[in-house]
Amino acid sequence: MHYKSLVQQTLHYFGRPHQSILRKPLRIPAAWLGDDMRAHDDWRVELGGDDIDEIERALAVAKGTGKPLHALGKEDFPLPSLTGKIARWRQEIASGRGFQVIRGIPVERWSLVDCERFFWCFGLCFGIPGAQNPRGDLLGNVRDEGASSGAKKVRFYQTSDKIAYHCDAADVVGLLCVQKALAGGISRIVSSVSVYNRLLEMKPDLIDRLYRPFFLDTYGEGGLDYFPVPPCRFADGELRTFYHSDYFRSAVRHEGVPPFTDEERDLLDTYEEIANSPQMCLDMEFLPGDIQLLSNHTQLHARTDYEDGVEPENKRHLLRLWISLAGRAGFEYRRRTAWSRLSLVRSLLAQRVIQRWRRALRR
Repeated sequence: MHYKSLVQQTLHYFGRPHQSILRKPLRIPAAWLGDDMRAHDDWRVELGGDDIDEIERALAVAKGTGKPLHALGKEDFPLPSLTGKIARWRQEIASGRGFQVIRGIPVERWSLVDCERFFWCFGLCFGIPGAQNPRGDLLGNVRDEGASSGAKKVRFYQTSDKIAYHCDAADVVGLLCVQKALAGGISRIVSSVSVYNRLLEMKPDLIDRLYRPFFLDTYGEGGLDYFPVPPCRFADGELRTFYHSDYFRSAVRHEGVPPFTDEERDLLDTYEEIANSPQMCLDMEFLPGDIQLLSNHTQLHARTDYEDGVEPENKRHLLRLWISLAGRAGFEYRRRTAWSRLSLVRSLLAQRVIQRWRRALRR
């Protein structure tokens, strides 16, 4: 099997080891500033003609196998010359600045099926794709499905609404732009490490609260209404952050979730004020053929609202992959990761019991 189930991927991603609270700024490549990124563009790579030719030959090989999409493996998509570049991009995402943009995929001359086949196989070159919802969808479609974000079980990515800063529950999120919107839909990213560093300078008294759980609204997916997630974990010199502004904030609508304290409101508001400051964040437009790859441990991403046109070429459509990277090999790291996963399972089971009990009492 060339992919992870939702449970496997969730446990892998949230198995974040933790040793102590980080009390001083972390100066690593992932702690970039938007001002610095705008001063150069080496974070964006334009593919050349030879690269495209190799990709299209690999696509022909994948099609020739006759395999269904999710049965395709790395061996079905040979990229001999691009292998070195892909390894550097993977390293950049995992332990460098935390993101990479690749431009020039010729989606305009491919069918949607070929775009999907390419992106699935391309993702396999970075890691293991995983399910993005309880239905087991492995290749997501980010587009306006015509429903309001307030509707039950409708996620923000299925609307044209603005999406606030968040992470996805996978090591890496990959997006391929097939069509852009008529207007809007600007991607905004920020280093969660840099946001943390700035918060340490501005309001160090709020830092400890980032290591205690916030409730995450699931919008009814997976049989839970919400579950607790600590935003930050720090171990072995690495700060791993999971943040979801919209779903942290909306969780308080559920019975059993207490209202925010003054400290918690201050933390969320200050954190997002820092993240949205022009000095900190980086905005980019998605053009057809653009790929954006982000670490969900060191980066946050958001988008502006958008307007679709009547014509198909003016209806925003992105393909999305969630990708798990290989873990470290050390025994102590594996032990701490396993303990973190066990704690998550216990928490999820406890929440399931509590929420079922509450529903039974309401009947």
